[in-house]
Amino acid sequence: MRVVIQCCLNASVIVENKQHASIENGLLIFLGIEDSDSEDDIVWLSNKICNLRIFNDETGVMNLSVKEIDGQILLISQFTLFASTKKGNRPSHIKASKAEFAIPVYGKVISQFEKDLGKRIETGIFGADMKVSLTNDGPVTILIDTKNKE
Repeated sequence: MRVVIQCCLNASVIVENKQHASIENGLLIFLGIEDSDSEDDIVWLSNKICNLRIFNDETGVMNLSVKEIDGQILLISQFTLFASTKKGNRPSHIKASKAEFAIPVYGKVISQFEKDLGKRIETGIFGADMKVSLTNDGPVTILIDTKNKE
C-alpha cells in the first residue's frame, strides 16, 4: 500500500456535484492498493498513521498524533499512487489492484482505521470521479509505502 498523508484544517470530497464527506482538523489520506498487500500491511499502516506524531503540541513542536488531538480522517482511494512513469509520457497503472481485489481491501483498511482511531472515519467512494479539497495545515505531507518501511 502507498499513502499520501496531509494534515489539514478541513477536507471534503464531492461526488456527482454533491458533498459526500467532510472533516475538520485531522488527516486527508490518499490510499493506493496493490495485489501484494496483506492483512499485516493494513494493520501496520493504520497503527503507524494513527500514532504518527505530526501535529503540533502547545509549544509548536510536532509531538501529537491524530488520536491525541481527537482528529478526524478522510480516506480516499487513489489507484494513481502506483503510476509508473518509467516509459513514455502516459503513466502505467498496471501495479494498482483491480477493483475485485482492491474493494475488499479498502473496506478492511476503513475498519482498521476506525478500530485504531476509536471512531468512524470519512471516506470517498471507491472508483468514483471525486473532487477533493483541503486546507493543508503546515503544510505537512508525508508519503508511506508498506513495502518500504523507512
